[in-house]
Parts: sequence; structure tokens; C-alpha cells
Amino acid sequence: MNTPAKDFALKHFMHRYGTPLTAGLFAVSAVSGVALFFHWSSATFHRMHEWLSMLLLAPFALHMVKNWKPLLAYAKRRTLMIPLALSLVVAVPFAFTAGKGRAGNPAFQTLALMTRATLEDLAPILKVPPQDLLKQLQTRGYKASSTRDTPSDIATASAVPANEVLFALMPAAKPARRD
Repeated sequence: MNTPAKDFALKHFMHRYGTPLTAGLFAVSAVSGVALFFHWSSATFHRMHEWLSMLLLAPFALHMVKNWKPLLAYAKRRTLMIPLALSLVVAVPFAFTAGKGRAGNPAFQTLALMTRATLEDLAPILKVPPQDLLKQLQTRGYKASSTRDTPSDIATASAVPANEVLFALMPAAKPARRD
């Protein structure tokens, strides 16, 4: 059962920290989201964006409780409905096209699978001994320690995207002969 002191403490916390926490975590979510959109250091920003965006829900709830009466006033004046409807209209195409873009392309699916294969498994495909693949990555500065590592493991340890590690394993393309 809540006592008046607990109710006051909760209300004080919501009024004092709801909006600032929402603003701070939104800023982090916005920066990490922009970095992910432009594929800037995706390995660095992906987990940050996922987890801190989930954490953002708590101060958002506090912010909504704190501003419940103004929110109801927006709803009564119907000025809330247009932004909510527009948000829904913008979101629907993303929901209907999920899995039809990069996720549906077999080439991208193959690359994703290859980033989860060990260097030992990739060696026959690349026609290079596993130890040579390991040395190749270490020479290029990647933090690879074993032929049982995957490009994803190495990418995480090296703070780079997994595709970058996979592409570093690829043999250099030889120019086509012209006769």
C-alpha cells in the first residue's frame, strides 16, 4: 500500500527526472540511430541503440504520466490525432515491406551466414588454409586469436562491422585478361 510519503517521492521523481531522462536517452537514441542509418561503426552503435532505446521507455512513461493532463487537452482539441495518424501512415509501409529488402536478397543472406562461419569453415571456400586466414587478419590489425573465430567474433573484438572482416578475407580480384 502506498503511503503519502511514497506517493510524494514518486511524484517528485517523475516531475524532476521524467523529461530530462527522456531528452537524454532520446539524444543517445537519435545519435546511435543516425550512425546505424549511415552504417558508421555499426558494431559500436547497434547494441547501444537497442538497449538504450528500450531503457528510454521508462522515462517516456514517466514523462507521459507527468504530462497526462496536457496530453488529454491535445486529444480534446484533436491536435493529437493528426500527428498520431501521420506517424502510423509513415510506419505502415515499413511494416509491409519487412523482409523484402536487404533481408530478402540471397546475396545479403549469404554474407550474413558467412560472417557466422569459423575461419576453418571459410578456408575451403576461399581456397586458403585457415592459419593463413588468421595471419592475414592479424597482419591487417584485426583482433583474431583462433581459426575457430568467426568474422562476427573478430569484428566485435575489433570494433568494426562483420562485413568488413569478411571482405578483408576475400582474395584480391585479378584483372580480366584481354586478348
